[in-house]
Amino acid sequence: MVESSAIDRNLGLEAVRVTEAAALSASRLIGRGDERAADQAAVEAMRRALNSLDIDGTVVIGEGERDQAPMLFIGEKVGTGKGPKLDIALDPLEGTTITAKGGQDALAVIAMGSQGRFLNSPDVYMDKIAVGGGLPDELIDLGEKPGKNLENLAKAKKCDISDLVACILDRPRHAELVANVREVGARIQLISDGDVNGVIATTRPESGIDIYLGIGGAPEGVLAAVALRCIGGQMQGRLLFRNDDEKKRAADCGITDLDRIYSLHAMAGGDVMIAATGVTDGSMLRGVRRLKDGAVTHSIVMCSKTGTVRTIETIHNFAREPALQPIDG
Repeated sequence: MVESSAIDRNLGLEAVRVTEAAALSASRLIGRGDERAADQAAVEAMRRALNSLDIDGTVVIGEGERDQAPMLFIGEKVGTGKGPKLDIALDPLEGTTITAKGGQDALAVIAMGSQGRFLNSPDVYMDKIAVGGGLPDELIDLGEKPGKNLENLAKAKKCDISDLVACILDRPRHAELVANVREVGARIQLISDGDVNGVIATTRPESGIDIYLGIGGAPEGVLAAVALRCIGGQMQGRLLFRNDDEKKRAADCGITDLDRIYSLHAMAGGDVMIAATGVTDGSMLRGVRRLKDGAVTHSIVMCSKTGTVRTIETIHNFAREPALQPIDG
């Protein structure tokens, strides 16, 4: 097993360099209306940066399966192969629609852990519930109705349900969920994309978000779980399958209980770390600022062992770092 200090200390800055590269490339496509091009630019830059690291990495949470290249696919080997064996969870561009429309809270995100520490899941949907830290253990239950979870949360926070704000992705599939939350009197903040940021927002009092509810991607669910392991909070997730093909892919990943509700530690166990760089401005990170011959990036890196959260502002000089020069889309 890899020593946790190798993950926490030696790879923290390297992980930030990986997310910086993805964010810089995606930033060229902000507001251009092309989600696919923005995502591909981030993927290609992240792959190049990852393959320069002295790690023996395997992507266990990625953007798709092997036949969906050029995405960073599940099972892809990354790194030089000379360093520690690590499992990698990533989202080169968390918020493709946000980026294409020039909106807020788009991120490049990567998480690292020892082998076998992340939920090994195909790229499917996940039903999620999450709250921040400082609350009674086992407060939330994905098996309960939204109203019951909101009632329990209000009691724990010693407030009225009407004081609570739930963050939910603005999708047609959430029409019933939104109606149920409003019926019990809670308020809602609908977001267009970026549910990793939505989950993390539950840990930040200034965000005004008390709970995250709803269905999003499983890769984003695992990344959010890593973040909560580092900064505190509670989360549960349940994989959702739309057809037999997705169920077969789950079986190929070793998943036998299709209805299992995964705890925070089941999604991200052991000592883990996560790094993210802002692509567009957001509540947690500033977006890429382009200069005449370079750019400024704003990143965060978090480690579960120490609970350390570091924010990093980097000034990039493309004349001296030509590998980081984004390619115009």
